Amino acid sequence: MTQTLIIVDDMADWAPFYPSDNVVLFADYLDSVRIAPQERTRVINLCRSFRYLSDGYYCSLLAEARGHHVIPSVRVLNDLGKRSLYRIQLEEVAAELDRSLGSQGPAGERVLRSYFGTTADPAFRDLARRLFDLFPCPILEITLRFRKQWQIASLRAQSHRELSDAEETEFAEALNGYSRKVWRQSRARRVYQYDLAMLVNPEESMPPSDTKALKKFVKAGAELGIDVEIIGPREYPRLPEFDGLFIRETTAIDHHTYRFAKKAEAEGLVVVDDPNSILRCTNKIYLADLFHKFRVPAPRTQILRRDNSRQLDELEAAFGYPIVIKIPDGAFSRGVVKVSDRSELEDKTRELFQKTSLLLAQEFLYTDFDWRIGIFNNKALYACRYYMVKNHWQIYRHGAKRVDSGGFDTLPTFEVPRGVLDAALAATRPIGNSLYGVDVKERAGKGYVIEVNDNPNIDRGIEDRYLGNELYAQVMAEFLRRMQARRSAAG
Repeated sequence: MTQTLIIVDDMADWAPFYPSDNVVLFADYLDSVRIAPQERTRVINLCRSFRYLSDGYYCSLLAEARGHHVIPSVRVLNDLGKRSLYRIQLEEVAAELDRSLGSQGPAGERVLRSYFGTTADPAFRDLARRLFDLFPCPILEITLRFRKQWQIASLRAQSHRELSDAEETEFAEALNGYSRKVWRQSRARRVYQYDLAMLVNPEESMPPSDTKALKKFVKAGAELGIDVEIIGPREYPRLPEFDGLFIRETTAIDHHTYRFAKKAEAEGLVVVDDPNSILRCTNKIYLADLFHKFRVPAPRTQILRRDNSRQLDELEAAFGYPIVIKIPDGAFSRGVVKVSDRSELEDKTRELFQKTSLLLAQEFLYTDFDWRIGIFNNKALYACRYYMVKNHWQIYRHGAKRVDSGGFDTLPTFEVPRGVLDAALAATRPIGNSLYGVDVKERAGKGYVIEVNDNPNIDRGIEDRYLGNELYAQVMAEFLRRMQARRSAAG
């Protein structure tokens, strides 16, 4: 369980805010009076000064030495102390700055404050969030100046004692949002052994788990002594607070989900899905090569390269029609087309090559349904049959205004044909031991692997229809096993 401490120089500095047992004097923190030695600790440093060798500087320095996750960190304090250090990183926020001020004419100078990555002005919220990702700090004073174009003139870690009454209210609300555990009443709190972050994006149109399934994961975790907290894309700096990360958002390489996985792995968290699994599963070119190397049964496949028309002749002769063409990183049937003649083949490959230098061509195997085998830690967890959309060859059909999907059946894994299970397990072993959803077509009892998904759908009433609550319990039990092993290994 993580404990959160707010460090101040004097209790009078906290007087404007709601009383909390989590507020600790720097002098007490220095003497370690309040710190349970085996409890993971998050420190919010609100000392009066962050200057080099001040109490605030030493607070962050000691927190890091004790293995506590502190905001602001010593690195952030050092970076903010010299413009030459932080301006290098400001190139990363140029797009947000243009969006915030691009439509405004020259206006001299503007000063705004960011509280834990939030700000009252909607125009600057993206900018504040990106700066918080780079420089996690309770209060960041941002000075903007116009010289031919808008620029960030300076950044400063500010003390909450410099705020007006209205600003104190904004700061308190931001602190409440950033660290909600500070405000829980002790009698309502349950002591958990482990903390698990579950990354969810409320704005995602087709998430891998619906709201009801997410609640099932939270409940299953609580029953095993795991505090499962749903976090969003903006809570990247909080990852060190947790023992594990469970990504329940569609993943991609050039995406925050991959950055979350990499950061969590670097911090020593148990991560599902881990960066290697994301890297390997999100690219169908990689999977095709992997299946060939490890002799995983799959439809005949050929990699197509842009500006090589001779390959189309070879493909046409080898496969015949129809042929399925795929972009390497499509999901939910996006970027997958079926061509029925040479004219369609040329048109569709020309269109898809505008997005990627390589494409995947695959022989067409029609079936009434695709098997989806859920696998965790190299063991089959659940099995579904996803049926094709009526009068369509895929389980999803993307229209201009809506997405249609076919029906489904959920079965116990022992009722799945042996050839289908064997093919699914053979496909995931070379990838890792994370949570996967393997799409398999069946012909005469033999399985042909279409692809492996690194964060498969687990929705209430679909994938859990046979196992019910036991499905969520099994997933959380594996997290518990891994977190216990990680903690034992750490000594």
